[in-house]
Amino acid sequence: MNEEEPSIFHRISEKFEELHHMEDDYEGDLSEESNLKRAERRKEDRVVRKIVYILTIGILIVAGVLAISGYNYVSAGLKPLDRNDKKLVQVEVPSGSSNRQIGDILEDGDVIRDGMVFNFYTKFKNLTNFQAGYYQFSPNMTLDQISKELQQGGSAEPLDDASKLTIPEGYDVDQIASLVAKKTDFKKEDFIKVIKDDKFFDQLKAQYPDLLTDAGNAKDVRYRLEGYLFPATYNVHKSKSLEDLVTQMVDTTNQVLTPYYSQIKEKGMTVQEVMTLASLVEKEGVTQSDRKNIAQVFFNRIATGMPLQSDISILYALGEHKEFVYNKDLEVDSPYNLYKNAGYGPGPFDNPSQEAILAVLDPTDNDYVYFVADISTGKVYYAKTYEEHMELVEKYVNKDK
Repeated sequence: MNEEEPSIFHRISEKFEELHHMEDDYEGDLSEESNLKRAERRKEDRVVRKIVYILTIGILIVAGVLAISGYNYVSAGLKPLDRNDKKLVQVEVPSGSSNRQIGDILEDGDVIRDGMVFNFYTKFKNLTNFQAGYYQFSPNMTLDQISKELQQGGSAEPLDDASKLTIPEGYDVDQIASLVAKKTDFKKEDFIKVIKDDKFFDQLKAQYPDLLTDAGNAKDVRYRLEGYLFPATYNVHKSKSLEDLVTQMVDTTNQVLTPYYSQIKEKGMTVQEVMTLASLVEKEGVTQSDRKNIAQVFFNRIATGMPLQSDISILYALGEHKEFVYNKDLEVDSPYNLYKNAGYGPGPFDNPSQEAILAVLDPTDNDYVYFVADISTGKVYYAKTYEEHMELVEKYVNKDK
């Protein structure tokens, strides 16, 4: 008897089973392929992320370099072209010149480093009303100093040597007044009158409170503006007054001292004390090294209550300019006599240079209380005791007597 053949339903069931196995095999193959693709995509993603990371770091580095370069470029442009170059350069500012055009003129004249920085600076500071005319600037001037002269106005005619007034370092008010009378059409007595004008001083003090408040509070001063007429070269325009000239001098002093006002307060000093000591250091020392040492000698004396005993103070008290100070001169009755009076005295004895001011703000540490200069060589010798000092005096001062 023949075996019973599978029914149609059984065959259909087997076919479905076969198809099911085929589907499982296909899905297995498909899953393996998908895994490979996913792995490949992850690998590509890692590469892309690494590229993006490298590009981002690169962009940040480039941006940082550009930012630093830009900062250094602007910082350099804000500084004087050459702090040691005092020569005057004449430039002409045509009528209607924009700030950018003036900057280009100054750059072309080798007065400033960059005209574009000047343009940005004046706009940032909202400096306007620049006047046309002829000017004489020097490469050691700041952008602020140049801007203020531009606001004051230039000369209608080209300037010559007769238009320049150079105040030497260490000149006092009387010497400056004589020089002004010699070099300009102004009279000496008129200059002194302006210097002694209390109303004018109060105007200046309101304009420069950090600079002149201490001078305004000082007692027994001969001239309140002594010490604050900065030694430099100035343009004297016929259209300007003596008040304008004095204001330029005071403004220049303020420009020099502005970076140091906080340092002066930290040292526990007043501006008047700094300028007074600087006016002595200016005359007592020639080299910056000696000025810094002499400044510390003065501080050492003040700390111990010793009088400063500077011959410069005697000459100022006498109102004379002579080579030697004699014993009888030391008896002059004046608050400026620092042989008789301890401390700083009423105020400055002349108008000191920036170097002398910096020597006072940053003296060389020492424990000397005496110094003497060789009259033939100018070399300064220091001593800790009076006996040592007198030996140096005999050796270097009295040797030819």
